[in-house]
Amino acid sequence: MKYIITGSLGNISLPITQNLLKAGHEVTVISSNPAKKEQIERLGAKAAIGSVRDAAFLESAFDGGDIAYLMIPSDFSLDNYAAFQIEVADKYLRAVQTSGITRIVLLSSVGAHLRKGAGPIDALGYLEEKLAAISGLHVKILRPSYFFNNLYSQISLIKNASIAGSNFGNTEEKLVLVDTDDIAKIATEQLLSPFTEAQTITYISSDERHPSEIAAVLGAAVGKEGTPWVTFSDEDSYNGMRQAGLNESFAGLYRDMGQALRNGKMQEDYWKNREEIKGTFKLEDFAKRFAAAYQA
Repeated sequence: MKYIITGSLGNISLPITQNLLKAGHEVTVISSNPAKKEQIERLGAKAAIGSVRDAAFLESAFDGGDIAYLMIPSDFSLDNYAAFQIEVADKYLRAVQTSGITRIVLLSSVGAHLRKGAGPIDALGYLEEKLAAISGLHVKILRPSYFFNNLYSQISLIKNASIAGSNFGNTEEKLVLVDTDDIAKIATEQLLSPFTEAQTITYISSDERHPSEIAAVLGAAVGKEGTPWVTFSDEDSYNGMRQAGLNESFAGLYRDMGQALRNGKMQEDYWKNREEIKGTFKLEDFAKRFAAAYQA
């Protein structure tokens, strides 16, 4: 099988690539960074270096592929990330159709079922919908939950104000968490297993913990026992993210995602269709990484 992997050699795409190569498959890794070419080739994969905003490049990279793994990259330098997401989604759709690829694994997210109202996840819902409309396409949709890595943003709050928080967390609902290694494991399994249905949706989670518990565990890991979780207003959350260096686009999108978590809409389909926690990485495991980053 020939696999097309987007996402360069990121935290998820790298282990996926390694797993597919170990299984004896041909892998092409798409990256916008020319410096990644040598590393990709050392792994035994083919490097396709170019921009995901370049339709002709994507069509060429996808040509001859059997299965494509799609993810929309993040770029915090962009002034309008939402527009970039839709642009890349449309370029992926065109490349899929012109290449003749009939099997896709899409990295989407919890909250994509909403289609609108979940900030940076809205474009993933858009891509889900558009892929579903392509006749003859088999699509496996992966919907991981809130990344543990997002919690690194709490370092400054805990260090400087002895609190953790965001514009959600003031209800009884737990926050569903996931580690990138657990995502990569499930994604590999999905890529290697047969494609028999037009569309499947798989939720991926590693842990389920209330924000107040998250604050307590992370606080204890850095020597600040009893760290509380504080629920901010949307305005304060947005302003805090702007002061931390996020541009207007990202601060607005993450504010909107927090709103969707607070009102219960973002995770509602996860709870409705929840089967079992698929990952093994827990909050206490992440707390060790968090403490190391905090000290650094």
